[in-house]
Amino acid sequence: MSGCASIGAPVPPSLELPKPPTDLRATRKGDKVYLTWSVPTKTTDRQNVRRPGPTRICRSLSAMMSQCDVPVGNVAPTRESTKPATPGTNQKMQAEFIDTIPADLQQQNATRMATYAVEPLNLDARSAGFSNQVQIALAPTLPPPPNVDAKVSADGVVLTWDCETPPIEPAGLRYVYRIYRRTADKGTDVKLSDETCPGGRYVDHTIEWQKNYEYRITVVTTTTLEKGLLPCPNASSDEVTTIPNCIHVADIEGADSSPQQVFTNDTFPPAVPTGLQAGFSGPGQQPFIDLVWAPDTDADLAGYNVYRREGNSEPQKINTELIKSPAYRDTNLTSGKTYFYAVSAVDLRGNESGRSEEGSDTVPNH
Repeated sequence: MSGCASIGAPVPPSLELPKPPTDLRATRKGDKVYLTWSVPTKTTDRQNVRRPGPTRICRSLSAMMSQCDVPVGNVAPTRESTKPATPGTNQKMQAEFIDTIPADLQQQNATRMATYAVEPLNLDARSAGFSNQVQIALAPTLPPPPNVDAKVSADGVVLTWDCETPPIEPAGLRYVYRIYRRTADKGTDVKLSDETCPGGRYVDHTIEWQKNYEYRITVVTTTTLEKGLLPCPNASSDEVTTIPNCIHVADIEGADSSPQQVFTNDTFPPAVPTGLQAGFSGPGQQPFIDLVWAPDTDADLAGYNVYRREGNSEPQKINTELIKSPAYRDTNLTSGKTYFYAVSAVDLRGNESGRSEEGSDTVPNH
C-alpha cells in the first residue's frame, strides 16, 4: 500500500488583530457624544476573533487623526458594552460609548470640530488601525429653558417658557428654541418650530382633539464652522471629506426640557353665529319666516340650533335635529304675532356656542 501527500507553504500564525469597523457613527446631544459601531468578528487575516481586547476611543482636534495620543475611554469586550443584533438579520452586534465634551473644550473651540475614531485591540494591546473617522461640532450648548408649560386652548396647545437672553454669542454662533411634539400612537418626535427671543410663546394649531401629546423644548446652537477639511453640506455628517475650504453650518441640540404632557379635551364651543336675518314670506303665500345667517367656519362644526321667543317669554329651541346649513324656515306661525329668533353653533363633541344677536319679523293679520 502506498500513499502521497502534498505539502504547501507554511501558514503563519494569526496576529489576532481585529478588523477595524467601517461604520462608526456619532451624534451629539448637549455635552454628550453618542458613538456606535459594529463589533469586529473577523481578524485582518480573515480568522474569527477569538480573544478580543478592549476598544480604544480616540478624540482629536485634527481634521484627520493619525494617532491616538490620549484616549477618552475604553470599551471592554463585555456584554455591557454591546447591543445584540436583531434576530433573523445580517446585522452585527453593536457597541456603544458616550463621551462627555469638557466645557472648556467647547468654549475654546466654538467654530471647530472634534474627530472621533475607535481602535479595536487584541489581548496584547495591538491593533490594525482606526475605524472610519467621524466629526462632531464642538460649539457650546445652553441648558433647556426654565418654566416650560403647555395648556389646551380653543386655538390649540399653547406652549410658554422663559425666553432668556443667551450669553454674548461668540462669532458664528446663534441660538434658537426648538419645539418637539410626540404622540403615543407614533412614538416619534416631530419638530414643530424654531423660535427666537424675544418670545417665549408658541401655539400648536395642528393638534387633533381627544389625543395625548407630549412636548419638549431644547435650545439649539447653530455654528458656522471654520474652513478646512470639514464635512460638506451634501455629505453625511459621519463622513470626513478631503475637499478643502468647505464651509459647513451645524446645529447642535442642548438638553431637553422636562416633557409636558397634555390631553386635548375639547371643551371649547364654536364661534357664535353672526349676520342673522329674518324675513316673512309675504302676502298670498303660506305663512313662513325664513332665517339666514353667516356660515360658521369651525372645522369641527356639526350644525346649528334655532331658538324662538314671543314677547318677553324665554327662547325655546324649535329644531329637533341639528341644522346642517345656515338657513331655516319656520312655518309654525300665528297671525298677528312677532317672533324673535337666535341661532347657536354646535361642534362634533356637543359643545354649543352662545346665541347670536336676535332677528325678528311680524306675521300680519289676515
